[in-house]
Amino acid sequence: MNISYSQPTLQHNQVLIWLCVLSFFSVLNEMVLNVSLPDIANDFNKLPASTNWVNTAFMITFSVGTAVYGKLSDQLGIKKLFLFGIIVNCFGSVIGFVGHSFFPILILARFIQGTGAAAFPALVMVTVARYIPKENRGKAFGLIGSIVAMGEGVGPAIGGMIAHYVHWSYLLLIPTVTIITVPFLIKLLKKEERIRNQFDIAGIILMSVGIVFFMLFTTSYRISFLIISFLSFLIFVKHIRKAPNPFVDPELGKNVSFVIGVLCGGIIFGAVAGFVSMVPYMMKDVHQLNTAAIGSGIIFPGTMSVIIFGYIGGLLVDRKGSLYVLNIGMAILSISFIIAAFFIEATPWLMTIILVFVFGGLSFTKTVISTIVSSSLKQKEVGAGMSLLNFSSFLLEGTGIAIVGGLLSVRLLDRRLLPIDVDQSTYLYSNILLLIVGIIVISWLVILNVYRHSRRIF
Repeated sequence: MNISYSQPTLQHNQVLIWLCVLSFFSVLNEMVLNVSLPDIANDFNKLPASTNWVNTAFMITFSVGTAVYGKLSDQLGIKKLFLFGIIVNCFGSVIGFVGHSFFPILILARFIQGTGAAAFPALVMVTVARYIPKENRGKAFGLIGSIVAMGEGVGPAIGGMIAHYVHWSYLLLIPTVTIITVPFLIKLLKKEERIRNQFDIAGIILMSVGIVFFMLFTTSYRISFLIISFLSFLIFVKHIRKAPNPFVDPELGKNVSFVIGVLCGGIIFGAVAGFVSMVPYMMKDVHQLNTAAIGSGIIFPGTMSVIIFGYIGGLLVDRKGSLYVLNIGMAILSISFIIAAFFIEATPWLMTIILVFVFGGLSFTKTVISTIVSSSLKQKEVGAGMSLLNFSSFLLEGTGIAIVGGLLSVRLLDRRLLPIDVDQSTYLYSNILLLIVGIIVISWLVILNVYRHSRRIF
């Protein structure tokens, strides 16, 4: 009896260990290059609009891939998809490292990395649901969530140290560590029954074209790119209304509360992601800090604070309600950005404190957005709805990074707008911070207006 009980328990623990490894490196891959963007810009003599594509390229395929892998898990089985994702991710890493001196190769490698890394968040949750006993799933999800938060936290510190003391190109090789999980996943994951179903390839292509050209518009501001993007999305919307198994369920678009929650939540996440991508440029231009100092001293404390704030936010939602936590989170974000805009020339360590509160406010807001979006869905819509929330969040984070890169390059906001005595070199950063505040406040008011009548949510 002891043997029959201990063996499955040991197998469950082993599966969980390797899922944690994959989860850690998926978010580390997303965060680790952010702090090196100014170094990459200097090496290639590129403007931020082009350089930020190092992150944007990854986020595009990562967001689309997350949705694709989730839909394919029933048709192809999670084992094959996991192995495919790991191999593609490692392949992209090697291509990027070998060809890092050629900018187009670097961007291509990040596209490939995102395609592979997308398998990890999409399939980890499915694997937990299928392999971990029901009574242990809560602990498993909690452990994976903590590992993800830790990966987000240490990413900037690791990235800054390696980029400063070695070279940023070596950061591209970090995801190759995931190759060690392959033999264990082959052994531990079982062969699964497949569910035959149509897959909406045309929908994925149309949406991807629309996304890529919109991103190109945000970095170059060519109207032709915007027109192509608009037409692609228009055809995509018409397509999903007729497709038998559409990539995005058009019925979700009729749920106004859900749509507003997803869009406004994604816009807030994108604004913060854009700000975080701007911090390395800002710290180098205004305070002349090196990459290691930016990663470890400026960004690292903020990313690590997510673990604490996430726990506090969950407790407050249960005790005080979502509206209370939403208002606190949005107020923290708005005040933090206003202080940053007015005191950008103060000691650089003020930005360390500001980032702690920015990530804290973001953590509160993410908790609430997930709660209110899930509460606006019917039981049968929860799976598709929450997948769409994750997809849009990743996508709009990439969009925010691209837009901020464009604003730093075209310098439309490089003029004095604040009635304070600041150096001319800070005008651009201060004005972008004020723009971010405006976006956040508008999104906040829209969410409140839509959800204030629903006691079921708040």
